[in-house]
Amino acid sequence: MKTDLSTILTISGHGGLFKLLSRNRSGIIVEQMGTGHRTVFGLASRITPLADISIYTDDEDLPLKDLLEKMHAALGDEDVPSSKSDPETLKEFFAKACPNYDRDRFYVSHMKKCVEWYDILKHNASLDFGKEDESEGDANSEGDANPEEEQAEGKQA
Repeated sequence: MKTDLSTILTISGHGGLFKLLSRNRSGIIVEQMGTGHRTVFGLASRITPLADISIYTDDEDLPLKDLLEKMHAALGDEDVPSSKSDPETLKEFFAKACPNYDRDRFYVSHMKKCVEWYDILKHNASLDFGKEDESEGDANSEGDANPEEEQAEGKQA
């Protein structure tokens, strides 16, 4: 089963990842990945789909989907380093998985988020993301959960 990163959300102030279940005028209904706990978030929440996140590289920004695929290729079936690993371990891992990451703008805090998200997706969804343009058309026709808040938060990890 392919994972659609436009329906996997990160919500500011709340740890983990959430799967979008439904939208309405006043907010969204989500399910926390891992626990299955369902919650309603209002439109004032800072909600960002993983499909909208990218990381800094020396060349151009790299979509999170591509980074996750590079991480999977580097790891195979092994587990990702813990987000609580020392910074040097994380830097070594990202140097292996994505050698051209921008060492000045892609911080250890960003690396920690990426390894946490990778681990959650590996254990609760799939690391098979399919074609992005298929899901992009569907997401754009439905509208974003809260585009103003997404833009305010920024789209860089």
